[in-house]
Amino acid sequence: MTKKSFEGLVRKAIDRIPSEFQAAMKNIAILIEDWPGPEAEDLIDDDPEGALYGFYQGIPLPERTVDDSGMLPDIIYLYRKPLEEDFPDPEELIREIEITLVHEIAHYFGFDEEILARYGYD
Repeated sequence: MTKKSFEGLVRKAIDRIPSEFQAAMKNIAILIEDWPGPEAEDLIDDDPEGALYGFYQGIPLPERTVDDSGMLPDIIYLYRKPLEEDFPDPEELIREIEITLVHEIAHYFGFDEEILARYGYD
């Protein structure tokens, strides 16, 4: 799949995300990378066999202080190749992109798994 095709699936996945989560995405940049890079190095070291589909880089809202204002936007990295390899069916891929984005946005909000379960993302 081309990167442009994958970007189209990401747009479809974003459209399926509940509005409460979509509102947060105005303050978060989404970057699509082929594979995890240095930003996720610690996570890969923890589980070298596990697939990493996304990564949130930033300061969660509950942890922010006045000193954090004026910083660059937080970033959600989506890792295209692991997602494509594990979810070859386009509909399943869109769903997993949606799940990954919501989980990474939850890090931004400082949400726990219980809140995600209420939205059907457990």
